[in-house]
Amino acid sequence: MVLDRALVLQMLHDAIGDDVDVFLVNLTVSDSVLPKLTVTLDGPLGLGIEECAKVSRRLARRIDEHYGEDAAYSLEVTSPGADQPLTDPRQYQRHIGRSLALKLADGTEKTGELLAATPEGVEIAEVIKVKTKKSILPAAFYTFGDIKEATVVISFK
Repeated sequence: MVLDRALVLQMLHDAIGDDVDVFLVNLTVSDSVLPKLTVTLDGPLGLGIEECAKVSRRLARRIDEHYGEDAAYSLEVTSPGADQPLTDPRQYQRHIGRSLALKLADGTEKTGELLAATPEGVEIAEVIKVKTKKSILPAAFYTFGDIKEATVVISFK
């Protein structure tokens, strides 16, 4: 069985509906004997298992209605883990005040506190470590086009 990614994407948008607290981060559809759908969702305040389960049930119902209840596939609906890169501009807002590690398109890397997030980019107060001393540089703005990858620096303080 082959699942049409574009059709599944439309079904997924229908399953999410008008819920402004849930948005799609990623959808992968494998082309194997038993197709695997992996849906990664997020929200402005993060996402709990209840929201993932609700979207999963709605999506599975739509797939079953279209492909038939005997269709064989695997469905995983999840939220990004703490170690996953931020891939959608809407993910940054809830991380204000946390430390981010940025890999920029020009090859440089920056680490610092996320001070602000806009639809265009982020403002970071970069932390520079020299031996045992830390210095904080003045805030700098990076557009999302400048950012190749961004991850939250997990701290156990």
